[in-house]
Amino acid sequence: MGRAGFTLKQALKTYRIRQNKLAASLGVDRSIVFRWFHEQTEPNGETIVEIVEALKEIEPVVAKKFVELYLWELVKDVEED
Repeated sequence: MGRAGFTLKQALKTYRIRQNKLAASLGVDRSIVFRWFHEQTEPNGETIVEIVEALKEIEPVVAKKFVELYLWELVKDVEED
């Protein structure tokens, strides 16, 4: 699967945020977050934005970390130029 599930897992584990809490904040069933977390499915672009917004409400530093982890591969080459 893609990078979103992997980075979501890293961010939630690092900051000890439960999947249930994110699911409740998003207004989705926990099984959806579970599938992202375990890289069984990948959230689409619009959902990534919703995840970031939900994480901001839960703990802003987690939202920032998720974005950094998610986009790092895309922007690291830009910083090297």
